[in-house]
Amino acid sequence: MNGIGPARRDRWPKLIPVGYSGLLAVLIVGPLLGPGYLLLRDAVSTPRSYLADSELGLGDAAPRAVPQDALLAVLSPIIDGGLIVKGILVVALWAAGYGAAVLARELLRVSTGPQLVAVTVALWNPYVAERLLQGHWSLLTGYAALPWTALAAYRIRKRNTPDRTNTRTRSASWAALAACFAAAGLTPTGALLAGCTAVVLIGRRNLLATLALLLAASAPWLTATALSGAGSEPSDPAGIAAFAARAEPALSTLGSLAGLGGIWNVDSVPNSRTTPLALVGTALLLILVATGIRATATADTDRDSVRIRRALLILAAAAVVLPALGATSWGMSVMEWLVAHVPGTGLLRDTQKYVALAMPAYALCAAAGCRTLATWFTAHGAATTSSTEPSAHNSRTTVMSLTAAVFIALLMLPLFDLTWGVGNALRPVHYPVGWQQVAERIDGPGDIAVLPGGMFRKFPYSGRAPVLDPAARMLPRDVLQTGELPVHGRTVAGEGARARDVETLLLHGGSAQQLANLDVGWVLVERTTPGPLGESKTTLAQLEPIYADSQLALYRVPGATDHRAESHISQRVIAYAAHILWAALLVGGLLLALISRVAPDGRAVSSAPPSTR
Repeated sequence: MNGIGPARRDRWPKLIPVGYSGLLAVLIVGPLLGPGYLLLRDAVSTPRSYLADSELGLGDAAPRAVPQDALLAVLSPIIDGGLIVKGILVVALWAAGYGAAVLARELLRVSTGPQLVAVTVALWNPYVAERLLQGHWSLLTGYAALPWTALAAYRIRKRNTPDRTNTRTRSASWAALAACFAAAGLTPTGALLAGCTAVVLIGRRNLLATLALLLAASAPWLTATALSGAGSEPSDPAGIAAFAARAEPALSTLGSLAGLGGIWNVDSVPNSRTTPLALVGTALLLILVATGIRATATADTDRDSVRIRRALLILAAAAVVLPALGATSWGMSVMEWLVAHVPGTGLLRDTQKYVALAMPAYALCAAAGCRTLATWFTAHGAATTSSTEPSAHNSRTTVMSLTAAVFIALLMLPLFDLTWGVGNALRPVHYPVGWQQVAERIDGPGDIAVLPGGMFRKFPYSGRAPVLDPAARMLPRDVLQTGELPVHGRTVAGEGARARDVETLLLHGGSAQQLANLDVGWVLVERTTPGPLGESKTTLAQLEPIYADSQLALYRVPGATDHRAESHISQRVIAYAAHILWAALLVGGLLLALISRVAPDGRAVSSAPPSTR
């Protein structure tokens, strides 16, 4: 070790959280890394997707997957779409864990052991498990951006103090915030998560610039909402009760949310969370977090760090309490009124999503608690150890490592089935070759209607859970979808009015000319999934068969044309510009942050003193 300089020796401990975060990410998604595609509930990855109107958010439905779908449509002709989704998911999980470690290192100045505890809190929790089982892979990019957003806000606040005027590091901090907003903005909910975090932490003097940056990063879905008008209509109030947070076994709704669980869909919950382990895991998590609350909120010489930490604690409390209030009868009444009368508030109906805002504070508190207990154990055991400095240092290191190991074990064991694809639920699927054959034969005008009715499917190759119809991402024309969601025996209405008209027409055996009048040029029948077919045979008999196998049948609607208004071309141009702006913030922000944080002599710029504890 004599040949290794002090700078390089200091670098090695910082690399341990990098590797540990990657290890946990791979351990979580393990089975998915094999050949095949993610197809589970709301998650749909396909070999290739196409840049149709729906991918730009200009279809009938609200732009909930913008710019996610456009990104896949642009990249999948170059890189297999399944690989892109897997890559984004693994990077998001890794970034969530490593971001929590860096946040703990800079705000608390903790050593490697507590940083690994922060990584574990960020990755090994019910929120990650439930959102993976629900298929919300892109939401996890917003979740991953939260510790990095908090870190960028902290650095911006520090750079604004009189003794911190370095232009390079200030530019790096703003660039990092732009990249965080863009990464989180892969979905609208992710943008709201990162935006809430930044607004709470950034400070008044930086607020206007932060809001402008957030609006720019959210341009794809904001623009699509304004152009299409789909998301500007009030949502179905029935969605509030259907998507309200849920109490887990032996826990109240508040307790489930405090434990980072409580998703509305009981089928998207790991098996361990349906047993008394839900209570055990929640209790252990909250106890470990509680051990560090005081240390996290305690003042030190860095006033900006203290303000950020206290604001994160307040944000965490709100992220738990408000969704719990939203699940009460009067809370649901308030939310139902909002979604029925205020356009756009449908984004708030799945309130459990927003418990993600508690993660950065939880990670900090657990890391601080680990250090506090290790310090206490060291102090009370000092009398039995040698007083020589090397021996005392080794003793402190050993105690810190053992304490961190105990914390990590207590966090992981109650949720043991998060391992290897959440109990092997994240298994890749393989599509029949018929999908490619159908996509190649769709070469004329008109949108695509799909039978059976409904948006969710159960294919022989997709497993037991219902999955979102892959046709919308597999085929080169817009696929009409009603947006209706079956939840707990009820149906939550969607925004796809034309799709509902077309589906009703097919199920009642309408004529081919009626379909053509609704700009439908193709009808796809998915033969191996249950669902209503009604009198659609009468309609199909009037259409031109194009392709058929045991899985799929494709029909052409005679006389179909595209009736697009001239203004539609300008809408696409505006949507393209919004997506380009988003991509520029993502790529440019990352590059500028990396370049700006490297000093002219090639050494990384550090914004925090080295860890001494």
